[in-house]
Amino acid sequence: MRLFLLLPLLGLASCAAQETRANPPAVRLEDPKLTEASGLAISQRDPGFLWLVNDSGSAPIIHLADTHGHARGTITLKGVKNTDWEDLASFKLDGNPYLLVADFGDNDARRDEVALHIVAEPKLPAADDTLGLTLKPDWTIRFRYEGGPRDCESVAIDLANDHIILITKRDRPPMVYQLPLRKPAKRGVLTAEKLGPLARLPLPPTSLPHPYGTQPTGLDFSPDGRLVIGYRGAYLFRRAAEQSWTEAFALPPEILADHKLAQAEAIAFSRDGKTILMTSEGKRPRLLTVPVPVPVPPATP
Repeated sequence: MRLFLLLPLLGLASCAAQETRANPPAVRLEDPKLTEASGLAISQRDPGFLWLVNDSGSAPIIHLADTHGHARGTITLKGVKNTDWEDLASFKLDGNPYLLVADFGDNDARRDEVALHIVAEPKLPAADDTLGLTLKPDWTIRFRYEGGPRDCESVAIDLANDHIILITKRDRPPMVYQLPLRKPAKRGVLTAEKLGPLARLPLPPTSLPHPYGTQPTGLDFSPDGRLVIGYRGAYLFRRAAEQSWTEAFALPPEILADHKLAQAEAIAFSRDGKTILMTSEGKRPRLLTVPVPVPVPPATP
């Protein structure tokens, strides 16, 4: 069984173990320049470190923090503009760690071409040091969507198939797309292939009103396959080994956590897949840690 998580735009509450997850533990992210966190990824070098990005109009900077919330430095991407960075992913390819920065936010669906920048994850700073690097992306994937421009804030890496999975935000229902992960053999603009719709994200029993409802704002897959998030909560999809992404995303998700964040747009699995981390836009946002529920086997007759 593989799992994947989505962060949507509304307040969510877990139906099971609600008391233990109603107020998940939190620290504060202390970096004063991290005010519009829209993407979160766990370091592939050390699970005690996190990478984060601000969204539209900010400097082209990837921020480093530790899981205690301390600011640990930055990477500035050379020759790259932050038009609307809306998600972040980390992965290993051929044994090497990478970060993927998704510049694909498009509120009005007017961008004919958007981009994903892949950069090698650098060595992390020593305990008494901070990072301060300027790096060029190792490669950039420029693409458009099958069917025309879309607003998107959710991306994750399907390493088993060397694919990038994207979920659009403002479509009704949101649509799932895919792109090849590896560096394109030729320069040019790729077309993201439409796979199908995302299942309806149910309103949780204790959801709070939100003008954007359940629009997805973040995505990650666990080490064995899974995850999704929105402005006020998180959903867990479970994908069986024989299922396609189209089949898995068409099934109803579990309501995972009521995070009570003001504008949650960033989510990631821990490296061991046992917990998820979430944060929000705003100054010194909370970094929440929520356990992933273990599926209950069906009762035997």
